[in-house]
Amino acid sequence: MLAIIQAAGWPIWFLLAASFVAVTIIIERLMYLRASRILPASLVTDVIAVARSGRVDEEIISQLEQNSPLGRVLAAGVRNIGASREAMKEAIEEAGRAAAYQLERYLTTLGTVATLAPLMGLFGTVVGMIELFGATGGVGADPLQVAHGISVALYNTGFGLAVAMPALIFHRHFHALVDGFIIDMEQQAVRFVDTLTGERAG
Repeated sequence: MLAIIQAAGWPIWFLLAASFVAVTIIIERLMYLRASRILPASLVTDVIAVARSGRVDEEIISQLEQNSPLGRVLAAGVRNIGASREAMKEAIEEAGRAAAYQLERYLTTLGTVATLAPLMGLFGTVVGMIELFGATGGVGADPLQVAHGISVALYNTGFGLAVAMPALIFHRHFHALVDGFIIDMEQQAVRFVDTLTGERAG
């Protein structure tokens, strides 16, 4: 591996840094974006039961906020029990926007890496071609310098694509996952609001 890095020349270090950033984000998002962590099963039912019991206090709300993104959304609704339906929905929508931002964290950076990596590879290719043409000037071509220029050009092109393709795949996968979580979160929040405000109206 070290021999490949040496053959690829100094432009490869930018791609190595980009690949490290991409791998770190992918691992972090894979661990974070799990249904059990974002939308715990039976959480809405449990929160509705607690709200019905009237045992809601600041400690329970704080625990709910720390439970999960869905918990933070429901906690905003619990804080507004007794207020109008519109006030409760507005509080939940604000919490939902904050939760959505948290779910989409680092995805812009991952998308930037996916877009930038091929350009970094192209930059390395240009550097390699400059070295290649520089080796053919003057009296004659230096075979070692020509080989080095070709190595820089090809390795950087290949590595740029190797970084960009998985980064793009995971970027789109995570966006689709987040969109699904947000829709589920909205549906569960609507169920929560409908249940509590419907009981109060009745």
